[in-house]
Amino acid sequence: MHSGNVLSFGEILLRICPDLATDWVAEGALPFYIGGAELNVATALSLWEVPSSYLSAMPRNAISEGIAQHLHNKGVNLEPMRWQGDRIGIYYLPKGKDVKNAGVVYDRAGSSFANLKRNDINWDTVFHGVTWFHFSAICPAIGVELAEICLDAVLAAKEKGITVSLDLNYRAKLWKYGKDPIDVIPDLAAHCKLIMGNIWAAHKMLGISLDELFKVDQLEYPKEALLEQAAKTSKEITDRYTNCQYVANTFRFNHFEKGIKYYTSLYVQDALLVSNEYLSENIIDKVGSGDCFMAGLIYGLYHERTASDTLEFATAAAYDKLFIPSDATVSSASTIEKRIKHD
Repeated sequence: MHSGNVLSFGEILLRICPDLATDWVAEGALPFYIGGAELNVATALSLWEVPSSYLSAMPRNAISEGIAQHLHNKGVNLEPMRWQGDRIGIYYLPKGKDVKNAGVVYDRAGSSFANLKRNDINWDTVFHGVTWFHFSAICPAIGVELAEICLDAVLAAKEKGITVSLDLNYRAKLWKYGKDPIDVIPDLAAHCKLIMGNIWAAHKMLGISLDELFKVDQLEYPKEALLEQAAKTSKEITDRYTNCQYVANTFRFNHFEKGIKYYTSLYVQDALLVSNEYLSENIIDKVGSGDCFMAGLIYGLYHERTASDTLEFATAAAYDKLFIPSDATVSSASTIEKRIKHD
């Protein structure tokens, strides 16, 4: 059994969600959620009773204190939190839209997290009692200093024998400081045991080869071809980065007008495991589904479950999140277990 804390590192954000189908300006009320890719992982793990801590940066004010109390109530350990700077980052995502598309509007420049400096964080102190470190490719997208902080973190984790996981989240609107992901992410990926993303993110961020078929934008691709590419992508990643033992891919396609087709894969010991496939005609919120999948993978591996069990739990958790209107899941591990499809 794995023990110790899982530490997630990333920017805490407020997500504000105008419903563009209504006169939202006149109504004067906007739904908002507390989020950020890594925080969504931290809150899920805490809910599933894995010791979970979170490192970000927030200004000291009444708003931050309210958020901190909310996270404390969810069981997330905020001891590593940096209390500094002037603001929490915000992003606007119209209701029903996907965070990867053009609909997202960022207001996060100059946030407490974006202004972190390398000497603000003592990784020896932060990593005390930690056995797993999780971050995403959103962190090094923010700026040169954050990219260097991430490298400091993975090198310190390696020295201490801490397991590292990376989510290859690609956010085109964030890479604005003169570097492309390919200049930054490979050096980080080299120290990760678990890398999650999809075949396009691996191509874009790690330079992994991609069949011409997938460079043409389609609504959906043949499943057999996708899985064949996932196996090739995963093998290339594990061959290139010898520390990497697990490569996970998600496949989510809009299959109905408001619905989704969802399945995933996990490459381990030169074999590609493929999850059950989930179909739904209606979903509620796409945000955080991938984070929930990552949390599910960490949960399974932390508890030393089989790779197949881990994959099915993570997939069911991600699918379940599509029906929850917030950034993070509110479903217990037992609720997710009941959702697992048994073909």
